[in-house]
Amino acid sequence: MKTLVTSFVGLLAILSIATAEEKAAKTDIVDTAVAAGSFKTLVAAVKAAGLVEALKAEGPLTVFAPTDEAFAKLPAGTVESLLKPENKDKLVDILTYHVVKGNVPSKTAVTLDKATALNKKEIKLAVVEGSLTLNGSAKVTKADIECSNGVIHVIDAVILPPAK
Repeated sequence: MKTLVTSFVGLLAILSIATAEEKAAKTDIVDTAVAAGSFKTLVAAVKAAGLVEALKAEGPLTVFAPTDEAFAKLPAGTVESLLKPENKDKLVDILTYHVVKGNVPSKTAVTLDKATALNKKEIKLAVVEGSLTLNGSAKVTKADIECSNGVIHVIDAVILPPAK
C-alpha cells in the first residue's frame, strides 16, 4: 500500500509540473508582458492605443518589446505626450512598428536583414557584436519568450518608424 501511495504522489507531482508548463504556454503576449513586470510603460501604451485585443488575438505575432528602461531613454515628456488621446495615431504607428506578423524565433531573426512590421514599414535587422539589433539602435537583450500567440524578444530601446 505504501508503494502505491508513493507512486500516486509521484504521479501527481509529474502531472502538476506538466499542468504548470501547459498553463505558461497558454499565456498570451499581453498577459506575459504584464506578468514580467518590466513592461509597465509598454502595457500602458498598448492600452492607450487600443491594441490589447490585437495582441491577445490568435496570431502568431513576434513582438520586439521595449522595457520600461528603454522607454525611459526617450526625451523627457515623450511617453506622456504619446499617451494623450490626440496622439493615438502616432502611438499606434510606433507600437505596431515593434510587431511582426508570424512567429520569428531568434534563430531565424539573426539570418534576416529586414522584417516588415505590422504598420508595413521595414525594420533593419543585423547581428552586431553577437547581438541581434534593430535599426542599429536597439539590441535584443532576451530572446524567445514563448507565448500562446507568438514570441517576445526584449529590446533595450524604443525603435521609431521612418517617416512616411
